Formats: sequence, structure tokens, C-alpha cells
Amino acid sequence: MRQLISTGSPFEAVAGYSRAVVDGPWCFVSGTTGYDYATMTMPGDISQQAENAMATIARALDDAGFSISDVVRVRYIITDAAHADPVFSVVGRWFADTRPAATMMVAGLIRPEMKVEIEATAFRNPA
Repeated sequence: MRQLISTGSPFEAVAGYSRAVVDGPWCFVSGTTGYDYATMTMPGDISQQAENAMATIARALDDAGFSISDVVRVRYIITDAAHADPVFSVVGRWFADTRPAATMMVAGLIRPEMKVEIEATAFRNPA
């Protein structure tokens, strides 16, 4: 059964996407930037953006009945290679035990204040 997960972000309605989609034992979490959705603000600090993105991902996974420990694949997009180490410092804590397969890319994001976007895929073994 397919389930759509929303954070209530206005971006979801405007762009026509869900924060996460559950399909069977899989949960696909959309690319998530560093917005603080409680205040709809974007911190300037790359580490805080990564922390906010991971917290949003963790909440979406929880809402879907998954957890960080279920993440099997993660993709990081950063806007500058110099952001790699600060992002690694944050996500390394979040994924210290899980250690999913990962890719990091340097690319532009859709708004200049965005410095990192994180996408995750989780699998819950039905056994």
C-alpha cells in the first residue's frame, strides 16, 4: 500500500511532491534542504543546514514507521566542495551505526541560501 508523508511545507503543495513515499517495505525521502520548518527560515551555517535536513528526514521516516537505522541509501548534494567536511561531521553522527551506501555531489541548488540537500531511501525488512 502506498502512503504519502508530508511535513506541511508549502513547497510540497506548490511543487507537487511528498516529503516521503512509502511503498511496501520501502520509504523514499525526497531531497531535503536545511529549512527550519517551524520558523520557515534557512540558517546560513552549513552544519546547521545539514542538521535541520537530517532532523526533517528523521521525522518523515518516523511518521512513515521507519527510522534512521532503516536507511540503506543516501545522497548528499552540496553547493561547494568546501562544505563536504562540515556535512560529513553532521551526517557521520546520524549514520554512525547505520552506515548506508552514500554519494556526495557538488551542484547548484534552486535557491542561493541552500547549501546542502539530502535524499534518503529506507528499507524495512518484513521478516
